[in-house]
Amino acid sequence: MSLDPQIEYVLELVKNAGYPELCDLSPAEARAQFEQTVTALDAEPAEILDSGDQTVDGPRGPIPVRIYRPRASDTALPVLLWLHGGGFVIGGLESYDSICRALATRADCIVVSVDYRLAPEHPFPAAPEDCYAALQWTAARAHEFGGDPARIAVAGDSAGGNLSAVTAIAARDGDGPDLVFQLLVYPCTAPAPDTASHHDFAEGYLLTRRNIEWFYSLYTPNPADRRDPRYAPLLCPDLSGLPPALVIVAGHDPLRDEGIAYAERLQEAGVAVELTNYTGMIHGFYSMAGAVDAGRAAIDQSAKALRAAFAPR
Repeated sequence: MSLDPQIEYVLELVKNAGYPELCDLSPAEARAQFEQTVTALDAEPAEILDSGDQTVDGPRGPIPVRIYRPRASDTALPVLLWLHGGGFVIGGLESYDSICRALATRADCIVVSVDYRLAPEHPFPAAPEDCYAALQWTAARAHEFGGDPARIAVAGDSAGGNLSAVTAIAARDGDGPDLVFQLLVYPCTAPAPDTASHHDFAEGYLLTRRNIEWFYSLYTPNPADRRDPRYAPLLCPDLSGLPPALVIVAGHDPLRDEGIAYAERLQEAGVAVELTNYTGMIHGFYSMAGAVDAGRAAIDQSAKALRAAFAPR
């Protein structure tokens, strides 16, 4: 399938802007550039009842979170734990504010967005440790902010999709909580970027191979860690007993094949999975809802799946 014309236009804008590759910047510079560029393609932030920042006790100190409440309610609302993307190096609460607001309103749920520790200052396994701590905190404190601890889902894109998959496994194997759903948007799941899609889309599709290798080298400076299922959930020997999943991939994304492979592994393990390939899209399109129709469609699809998962049984 060819690229969607709206994506071709976005890629032309990026090319003409002349931004340097993230991997040619320092991590701090890359974060600043990402924050500047990602908001340019955001949809208009949805109106919600309120949002507020607080901190969660983590394994190595406080973890910032932002809690979004879509509306006033006399009954507890379901809760979505959002884990942002950015190669484990960039991204944060501000860069994903629009997506969190959209999911809160469209899925009619409280969203807890997690500002987990980033590499290289905090390499693997800092991120999955923080995300699981945030999930346990959310389950324990949900009643304090109007959430239902029996209806919690986890979601994220790219690195956040990886962390969502890893967090779902940790909840199954640890002290819970029992999750009702996992939303994995173009997740990285494999121990190495060696699939056909990684080579087919190595250049010219926004997320380049150079950037991927830079992200991974900062996140896992010890190559032995790349055989750990907390880094590469495709290596988890048993995926049974995990919550139902929606896996979204993009047709022109280096991560496409490993996202599909993880969905297939889940299905083989007996997990209910919906897999959608937005064939004309590139990595990052979920964050482009202000400029790309498919970005809005994917968020709508996500919200519909979440509403169904949150519905009383």
